[in-house]
Amino acid sequence: MALCELFELASRRPTTVSPSGAASLHRISAAPLDDPFPGPAQTAVLSAGAYLFRQGDPAAAIYYVESGCLRLERYTPAGITVVLHTARAGDLLAEAALVTTTYHCNAIALRESRVRVYAKTAILANLPPGSPGYALVAVMAHQLIKARQRIELRDIRSARDRVMLYLEQQADREGDVEIGGELQDIAVELGLSREALYRALAALQRENRIRRYRRHISVVKP
Repeated sequence: MALCELFELASRRPTTVSPSGAASLHRISAAPLDDPFPGPAQTAVLSAGAYLFRQGDPAAAIYYVESGCLRLERYTPAGITVVLHTARAGDLLAEAALVTTTYHCNAIALRESRVRVYAKTAILANLPPGSPGYALVAVMAHQLIKARQRIELRDIRSARDRVMLYLEQQADREGDVEIGGELQDIAVELGLSREALYRALAALQRENRIRRYRRHISVVKP
């Protein structure tokens, strides 16, 4: 079965969204021929400045940009805003939502934009967990998440903030980060010199934001 055949959706009505959150519904014709996924779908029309979704919202759908332009941006734990991607006509948006429970960033319309909405539940109904199709989608989604995490890290100028965000991204549920190789390897991954990494770790330890051990680092929870 081709991937496009997996998108069997129910609703045909578009939603017009304003920055204030007001919405109105009206009927539209069937999907255009250049839509990557045939079948009926919702369409959202966003005015400039409107949010398609916000960081932390439940991940309920993926999107295809028909027209306009949307910016994906994320707030780091330190309060820094990082631009991850600018989606334009013909781009898919929020594909990682298929394997995550919440959106990891904001999607904001830079100008009036029109997007098609593909419900996550409808897609996953044709990709049962354990199937080869689901496994492939999961791998690709996690690779996308990691790629955007690297972008997020490289956009942070402060070495200390960059190292802290990296540790938060890598930590397990207990806040521990296993050091599998050498710290030099982490420095290369972060685009830092070894000396800059050591200084950043020492500063974070003095601030009691991390605890360092022989083979792992613990992130101190607030």
